[in-house]
This record gives sequence, structure tokens and C-alpha cells, in this order.
Amino acid sequence: MESKTRKELKSQYNEREIIGGAYIIKNAQTGRILLETSTDLRASKNRFDFSQKTGSCPVKKLEKDWVASGAGAFVFEVLEEHVKKSSRTSREFQEDMAALKELWREKLTGDNAVLY
Repeated sequence: MESKTRKELKSQYNEREIIGGAYIIKNAQTGRILLETSTDLRASKNRFDFSQKTGSCPVKKLEKDWVASGAGAFVFEVLEEHVKKSSRTSREFQEDMAALKELWREKLTGDNAVLY
């Protein structure tokens, strides 16, 4: 099997499908949730999974509850996914995610969710 050149690997990386979106990290014991958005949901989920395995808190806002409840009390839930279109710049996609976060904040507070 032929190994791929650095240029080919870089090209594959740049052409991959980028999925961003809104997600929550929920404390299953207290019901409190942290709303976040990301331009790369897979990376955010991986960071959360790593934090759970190592016991390190992924977000400073959660630290007090993370220590009190333990890493196992928290779950990662995707609320909405968006594929980055090739016509959108990275900055535009970040702005889209910021707007998405505000839409979800309004929805969740309207549902009486307890946010961090």
C-alpha cells in the first residue's frame, strides 16, 4: 500500500465535511445545562469525552458542579447540526454559530431550562 504524501493528506483534511452546531452539556443530577455552539461538533464531543475519562472539567463555568457531581453526571447532547457550505468563510460560519446560540438560548429559556 502506497503512503500518502503530506500534500495529499492536507488536501483531504481541507476537503472534509465540517459540521458545526449547537449542543448542551447537561448535569443529569441537577438538570442544569450549559449551552454552547461549535464550528466543529466532532472536536467538541471528543474534548468532552476526554474530559470525562480524565476527570478534568471541559469548561470553567461547570467546574464547581463538575467537582461536586463528578464527571459521570454530565452528558453531551447535540441540539442542531449544520454542515459548513463551501461558499461560507470560516468567519461567516462562526457568525452563523453565534446566531444559532442566541436562537437556542431563547428557546431554552422559554422552556424554563436552568442555564449555567
